[in-house]
Amino acid sequence: MLTTIGLALLVGFALTQIANVATTVYLHRSLAHRAVTLSRPLVMMNRVVVWLLTGIRPRQWAAVHRKHHAFTDEEADPHSPLQLGWVRVQLTNVMLYRRVARDEEQVKKFARDLPQTTLDRILFDHALIGLGLTTAVVIAFLGVWAGVLAVAFHFVLYLSLSAAVNAVAHTFGKRPFQNSATNLQWLALLTCGEGLHNNHHAAPTSARFSLDPGQIDPGWWFIRAAQSAHQATIRHETPVLATPRST
Repeated sequence: MLTTIGLALLVGFALTQIANVATTVYLHRSLAHRAVTLSRPLVMMNRVVVWLLTGIRPRQWAAVHRKHHAFTDEEADPHSPLQLGWVRVQLTNVMLYRRVARDEEQVKKFARDLPQTTLDRILFDHALIGLGLTTAVVIAFLGVWAGVLAVAFHFVLYLSLSAAVNAVAHTFGKRPFQNSATNLQWLALLTCGEGLHNNHHAAPTSARFSLDPGQIDPGWWFIRAAQSAHQATIRHETPVLATPRST
């Protein structure tokens, strides 16, 4: 039987994994790279999840990530461990992200195809409302102490894993393709595929991050399931490589 602490941590972990699915499938593969097109109901579902569990504004996330790809590990990269050191990126990734996300000119430049909508202004751009609703619901089910613990664990875990993709997965791991990112399967399992970061930089418009046998990309499973349900259209089935394999 689960203890109160155990249940709170389990709920927090589950919330993080739901947020990771929305992050990798919607924010990353669909919005930032147009690797997959989701149906309107699926887009709305992901928008709600992102609002409730992360407080992220999708156009800002896409802008920051696109700038990262435009200047990978160069001085203009928003969060390069090569420039800043992986420990700094791991510990201050939120601040590095917000530096670009709050710059309206940068957002317009890198996310000009993602203008603010009426629904954004009314609802989705108000992060505290979404995060507050989630906190209130979790507390209602688990009680105050366990609810606060669950939500706090979710926030810390989600932010830590997101930072690790930018920090650890540009420093440690395998580089089967000629780019500065790395592959870490353990991180991929915890982030719905994001840890296969070397593969992603090798084929940024691919909806699938698992490019070699034995690699596991849970985010790809969700995309294939959505495709089978006629709720997603994949840009191309065969990954188009931007960088060659390492020799």
